[in-house]
Amino acid sequence: MYVPRDFAVHEVEPVVDLIRANPLACFVTTRDDVPVASHIPVVFVSDDDLTGLTDLVGVRMYGHLNVLNPQYTALADGDRALVVFQGPHGYISPTVYDVDPAAPTWNFSAVHVRGRIRLLGPGEPALKVVKRTVTALEGRFGQGWDMASSLAYFERIVPGVGAFEIELEAVDSIFKLSQDQPAELRDKVDCWFRGSDVGTHQALAADMDRHRPVAHPTEEKAPRHAD
Repeated sequence: MYVPRDFAVHEVEPVVDLIRANPLACFVTTRDDVPVASHIPVVFVSDDDLTGLTDLVGVRMYGHLNVLNPQYTALADGDRALVVFQGPHGYISPTVYDVDPAAPTWNFSAVHVRGRIRLLGPGEPALKVVKRTVTALEGRFGQGWDMASSLAYFERIVPGVGAFEIELEAVDSIFKLSQDQPAELRDKVDCWFRGSDVGTHQALAADMDRHRPVAHPTEEKAPRHAD
């Protein structure tokens, strides 16, 4: 993924935060030399492993597919996968800038992780992945549901689960949040998203505040973009 300097993030914490907040990933592999993709939740094997890290290389993640999914049946140990996590995003009309000339653009954040797959097999390994996924998602998005009463049901359905682990080899992240714009224009965009009732715009405004550049460019008179 091409990441212009203005939109690069070098700390681990915002990358981990984006993944945790947006776990429904695009899981991409190849089958007969053709890219194939599924949209699945992908979670960290352990939150404890993330403490004090300076990068995510070597960190492990869990995912699972339906065993009947052709993407899963084509997987083998050692295959490489690309996993794409998408954060809040939104279109910016030139009317928001209120300057001329101007060009439309799109603010967004995304993380691409690449790594090697290890198939975990049926039975208890697959059940472990399901339980870890439930714990991670329920803890973040749920209402404290206790899975204990449903474990027998999990055991009945787990034969249909194709579980795997990914050991990360590379991580690319981009947080394109108007950092290349003068402070006045960034503030206009932030205000626009903050006052919007569209989809992810409120979260996008919060991300813009979180990733404001330390040094504000002063020479810019009109928006420029490096999409």
